[in-house]
Amino acid sequence: MAEFTKCSNEKVNKWLEEQIAMCQPESVVWIDGSESQLEALRAEAVSTGELIKLNEEKLPGCYYHRTAENDVARVEDRTFICTPTEEEAGPINNWMEPSQMYDKLKALYTGAMKGRTMYIIPYSMGPVGSPFSKIGIELTDSIYVVLNMNIMTRIGQEVMDVLGTDGDFVKCLHAKKDVNPEERYIVHFPQDNAIMSVNSAYGGNVLLGKKCFALRIASYLGKQEGWMAEHMLILGLENPQGEVKYIAAAFPSACGKTNLAMLIPPEYLQEKGYKVWTVGDDIAWLRINPEDGKLYAINPEAGFFGVAPGTSEKTNFNALESTKKNTIFTNVALNNDDLTVWWEGLDKNPPKNCTNWLGEKVDGTTYEGNLAHPNSRFTAPAINCPCISSEFENPQGVPISAIVFGGRRAKTAPLVYQARDWEHGVFVGATMASETTAAAAGAVGVVRRDPMAMKPFVGYNMADYFGHWLEMGKKLGDNAPAIFHVNWFRKDDEGNFMWPGFGDNMRVLLWILDRVSGKADAHDSAIGLLPTASDIDTTGLGISAEELDALLSVDKEVWKEDVENIKEYFAQFGDRLPADIKKQLEILDKNLND
Repeated sequence: MAEFTKCSNEKVNKWLEEQIAMCQPESVVWIDGSESQLEALRAEAVSTGELIKLNEEKLPGCYYHRTAENDVARVEDRTFICTPTEEEAGPINNWMEPSQMYDKLKALYTGAMKGRTMYIIPYSMGPVGSPFSKIGIELTDSIYVVLNMNIMTRIGQEVMDVLGTDGDFVKCLHAKKDVNPEERYIVHFPQDNAIMSVNSAYGGNVLLGKKCFALRIASYLGKQEGWMAEHMLILGLENPQGEVKYIAAAFPSACGKTNLAMLIPPEYLQEKGYKVWTVGDDIAWLRINPEDGKLYAINPEAGFFGVAPGTSEKTNFNALESTKKNTIFTNVALNNDDLTVWWEGLDKNPPKNCTNWLGEKVDGTTYEGNLAHPNSRFTAPAINCPCISSEFENPQGVPISAIVFGGRRAKTAPLVYQARDWEHGVFVGATMASETTAAAAGAVGVVRRDPMAMKPFVGYNMADYFGHWLEMGKKLGDNAPAIFHVNWFRKDDEGNFMWPGFGDNMRVLLWILDRVSGKADAHDSAIGLLPTASDIDTTGLGISAEELDALLSVDKEVWKEDVENIKEYFAQFGDRLPADIKKQLEILDKNLND
């Protein structure tokens, strides 16, 4: 068995001995987080071809990587939640009985690292030592994983110092093995605080601090310990007086989540002195502050794992700026002339002398396929972001004034509405949906329910997750943030978008914060509290009062159809669905039929 240096935590040592005996690596290396060690690993990865170093002048500290053709995205059908009973995992998660899954995995991991190095990565989700933060240790045979975890989390010796001799940690084991999709598993054992990933080398499946820990395991820990792990951005909105209020927001994919997190105010509002600060683009951990009883949030990540295609100076200037140094690009196109990168939507100038994401040398100006994979990624340090919040590393988090849910609905949801109270807000989140676009596989316009944007990420029964939200509301009482729903994607009868979106979404956020501070009115409707058209500042937009009225309208017949879809969706949870959620559905149903 390969030798390893023991640490002062016996729980860690015992677990390491077991995993090393099973995986049988040739050598074992602790990751201490030092720049010298990381630089040596980068050099090694370049020498083996695992990474390509990019143009040091144009993209300093940046690297390029390609994954296997069969390994380019999260694999929800191979992702399991293994709880003692199937009921605990719930109808939305894939489940297997834990001992059965452990046996299956043991056969795959045994000898999986023969001839390879096992890297031990201690990492902190959240600022090291923060009361919000949790520690994980990931074992991997991939330098790519080590270098990405260095960007996405806080790694190294300081984490072990905080863990101490008896601290608990999330056990994370990753082995590339053969990158065989037929034997690919991403498995979570919530009761054991354990994550195991095998036969993948793609970021979403192997950076185990990300969705695996920060959402699936953390959502379970949050339920046990009385806090929340959510698939939410966090942004700070600063008014001309210098006051900053924070919003947490959840959106399904393809609904502009990253764009909102890094929003640039329209010129009209910039001139007035409004600013937006990014705390997080993807995940929020929320706790009730014992001192003031309010809800505070941190972003547990240290980097952005963003989708590259479609990111440009025009669509998301701040995200693009974040990638200009110390970034790892995965499955994008490589410009062979100057060792820079390109993807669809970056600009209209694909490189002629190009290597596509499949590793083929092509003429990018005439090539008919995708030069970059549609799910190609950048892993960029959050500190690179021009609008990163000064509170990003605050160990106490930021106070949340409003929670926003959203979806892509052509006719149903108005531009914005407010839930009447927390319970109603939980129902609004639980019924969140988006309609499929041409980019998604299958039919266009199909309604897909994605409660709180957490459908693929809840580490236990979703009905119990709704119950946990309701419990949190009871604990918060009058301190509960107001809850809203937005829809940037309303269409007119000709199929045109009615709202400009992007930076102008800030106009809606300003109404939301005015509601929170009691400066704006709202009127009740069948679905919730709506602004009057005059309350949304449309200066310079060229939107008429009639068009704004249409954006804020509620078509009861369309909503009645939606209610039937909601009933069908909720039916899968049976008696486990909380009574308060059923009550809210009855209220909506009655309101629409009055």
